[in-house]
Amino acid sequence: MRRRLAAVALSGLFLVGTAGVTSASQAAPREQERAGAVVVGHRGAPGYRPEHTLSSYELAYRQGADWVDVDLVPTKDGQLVARHENEIGGTTDVAAHPEFANRRTTKVIDGVTLTGWFTEDFTLAELKTLRATERIPDIRPHNTIYNGRWQIATYQEVLDLTRRLGRELHRTLGTYPEVKHSTYFASIGNPTEPKLVDLLNRNGLNKRDAPVVIQSFEVSNLKALSKRVKVPLVQLTSASGAPADFVAVGDKRTYADLVTPAGLKEISTYADYLSPEKNQIIPRTATGALGTPTSLVEDAHDAGLKVVPYTFRNENSFLPANLRSSSDPTAWGDIFAELDAFLATGIDGLFADQPDTALVAVTS
Repeated sequence: MRRRLAAVALSGLFLVGTAGVTSASQAAPREQERAGAVVVGHRGAPGYRPEHTLSSYELAYRQGADWVDVDLVPTKDGQLVARHENEIGGTTDVAAHPEFANRRTTKVIDGVTLTGWFTEDFTLAELKTLRATERIPDIRPHNTIYNGRWQIATYQEVLDLTRRLGRELHRTLGTYPEVKHSTYFASIGNPTEPKLVDLLNRNGLNKRDAPVVIQSFEVSNLKALSKRVKVPLVQLTSASGAPADFVAVGDKRTYADLVTPAGLKEISTYADYLSPEKNQIIPRTATGALGTPTSLVEDAHDAGLKVVPYTFRNENSFLPANLRSSSDPTAWGDIFAELDAFLATGIDGLFADQPDTALVAVTS
């Protein structure tokens, strides 16, 4: 059932689990016109708007993406908000709020020492007094004109936006919520997973045809979620390091172990997709150029997993050295050459910061 569900998810033919949104028969013709992989708006459309804002998500949908990636972290009072990290000093104007100066602190999150302001130390009402800002202004200076325009969004607000736009655009739209720092939040008594399951239940989305796909870089939480939710699950992996839950219990396995044939077979027992860092599929050479593909896509397919790598970005700063247009890190390079190389490996989808660009690649 999970394998069949994964195939349906990647075709984009989910029925939305609330009234008034397009039926599968309405969505199907549009999806059948598309060739190639599914495009997920990575944090919305952050190539054009500050990430994880309702405006970023809306733009991704209006550009043609049927899915958006939503990173989730909890607040002090148990709400789930959309932020890439629980540390919000780099993505909001919190430093300009003197009333929160005493909330600045230092914490160790998944083995990394961070100093700043953290969502778990704020109520939702307090977070709503802040405004989002561009996370990488040196690379995306054009996005800084939108600093201060939007609040931090809750996952419920993202779901509400998704339903509204689905009706307006006559398309089935969905979200890829990611559970961030699962072991850390559990350790402080503020776990994310029960809150996420509750939201899915309350929104009628905990069923096999719901437009939701849950992601995590950790393993044990996905295994537990596989028994509590009916939607597909995604095992995220990195080109380096190890899952935080493995490290916490002394398990010596790394992400490299997870993407071996044996590791992939184990992932397939609880998840539907593999979402690797793209360098795990096509590594960079010693000079930073795009190298030769590994067998990861084929191996994952052999294990029954769909493959949706991250993250494709148009700026030179993120492109292989041989595909950059100039020495200007903010300028756009030959992103189509990179996308074409990855699509040729047989990937089933991809995460992109500029969804419109990626959609051109998969439809032309």
